[in-house]
Amino acid sequence: MQELIEKSLTQVGKVLVGKRHQIEQAVACLLAGGHLLIEDLPGMGKTVLSQALARTLGLSFNRIQFTSDVLPADILGISVFDRDSGSFEFHPGPIFAQVLLADEINRTTPKTQSALLEAMEEAQVTVEGATRPLPHPFFVIATQNPVTQAGTYPLPESQLDRFLMRIELGYPDAAAEREIIRGMDRRVMLDQLEPCLDVDQLGSLQQQAADIRVSDALLDYVQRLVQHSRQDPTFAWGLSPRGALALVRAARAWALIRGRQHVIPEDVQAVLPAVVEHRLREHADHGRSGGEALAQRLLAVVDAVG
Repeated sequence: MQELIEKSLTQVGKVLVGKRHQIEQAVACLLAGGHLLIEDLPGMGKTVLSQALARTLGLSFNRIQFTSDVLPADILGISVFDRDSGSFEFHPGPIFAQVLLADEINRTTPKTQSALLEAMEEAQVTVEGATRPLPHPFFVIATQNPVTQAGTYPLPESQLDRFLMRIELGYPDAAAEREIIRGMDRRVMLDQLEPCLDVDQLGSLQQQAADIRVSDALLDYVQRLVQHSRQDPTFAWGLSPRGALALVRAARAWALIRGRQHVIPEDVQAVLPAVVEHRLREHADHGRSGGEALAQRLLAVVDAVG
């Protein structure tokens, strides 16, 4: 199974050049059974990463381009009356896919955002009184532009907390950008990708990630991190139990990618920024930033060995 993980990472890396760490973060998020938020400027490869992951992992893929006029029914689906049968027939929306790219989620209204985020939490949708399960696995990759850009509806903290991890892709380095510019069109490359896994193998990997051993000493380290975030006056609020659980889940998946059967402190440290930055704010910060500095503060102040 380790060879399949490495093969998948390498294949996605051929399309999204120079972003190995971010690809590993995205795969870890999927193996941990969470959802991923990517915040970056347009044109950085967010859509390419989503499509490459879906094709490489053999999963069905849909994309929703969010705008201010998108309604919940546009995502979830709608029942339409069929004259021939004399009954209503449900037409599923694009949310019924194993990988859903929710593009520019902060450009739609809070009501539509909530419809998607509730489905993420419950893995099912309720339309006109009928509950319908979503495909398994169900992995949402939501992208958002920086909130300083015009026409955005920032996600509130309670909804940001639904995402297991948040990452940024950033600009490529000079060598990677040269390869992108002189290379094949990314759309052509995506069409040429072959699945490296099937759904059953992915499910097996997710179960292996959940079974990775976490020692009491490692849990002590996680709890020290959480307690420091709650007690340090620099933090506006501390990490919730959901945040602590997310940190352990992500660390387990990172250990699996690294070929280990147990979690070590370096696994926690590797995933901590992506797991906690969107969950933390500074007291003095009245905007939407501050999590990056707080994550680094946790790593610097809290010792791995108690």
